[in-house]
Amino acid sequence: MGSIRRWLLAGLLVLVPLAITLAVLNWIVGTLDQTLLILPEAWHPDKLLGFHIPGFGVLLTLGIVLLMGAIASNFLGNKLLRWGNTLLSRIPIVRSIYSSVKQVSDTLFSENGNAFRKALLVQWPREGVWTIGFLTGLPGGDVVNHLPGDYLSVYVPTTPNPTGGYFVMLKKTDCIELKMSVDEALTYVISMGVVVPARPAAAPVPPLTPTLNPPL
Repeated sequence: MGSIRRWLLAGLLVLVPLAITLAVLNWIVGTLDQTLLILPEAWHPDKLLGFHIPGFGVLLTLGIVLLMGAIASNFLGNKLLRWGNTLLSRIPIVRSIYSSVKQVSDTLFSENGNAFRKALLVQWPREGVWTIGFLTGLPGGDVVNHLPGDYLSVYVPTTPNPTGGYFVMLKKTDCIELKMSVDEALTYVISMGVVVPARPAAAPVPPLTPTLNPPL
């Protein structure tokens, strides 16, 4: 019975991560395949080839993203995007949703921004309890008038689902920047501390007592 139990646990350790990974990939591919709906029905690969090609929507989505990036990177495309942004900003209801989403996306994906590019060690939800958070920027608006000193805007994710969490503003002196990538920190959070990132090389520790100079 002991051997059967060990074999069962070993099999689960192999199959469960593989099954979850395949399920997530299948969901992503299936979701992106919905991009084919923007094509005329006569242009669908299923109609042209007579059989379904899984993942074709992924290639189509990637092509659309690259095309939009190429358009937005030149002078004419930039002017068109500005015109489109101005038009959307004048439509009631739409402008409030679009402007909010655009500000978040610009902050997250901007090459010059610091959002989610630094992992922090913070005390949450009370002093003496530590967890991992991610730097999202600096407080703004009227908030800065009520926070004396230097503060940071921090997102504290929940475990094991990091898409939910808390937005908090903490003193800069109470936040410790970690020497780990955002991916490593997210993996640490999602795994509930089971997958531990590699420890960075420690700096040489100075001697506890100063070295005495030899007598002259």
